[in-house]
Amino acid sequence: MPKTKTSSSAKKRFKVTAGGKLLRRRAMKSHNLTKKSPKRKRRFGKDQPVAQANERALKQMLGGRGTR
Repeated sequence: MPKTKTSSSAKKRFKVTAGGKLLRRRAMKSHNLTKKSPKRKRRFGKDQPVAQANERALKQMLGGRGTR
């Protein structure tokens, strides 16, 4: 059986932790930053876990990485 290919877009956008959790970047960080508070901008810098509903599909897109 052939290997599954990793989705190029997914490997650039998501990170798999050692425990197998998927992390994503937050939206709204790229522009119009003058009207956003420093507290809000700080929170954009931190990675956030992916919603549980999307995890299975994302792990498949990442070629099975993160499945324990």
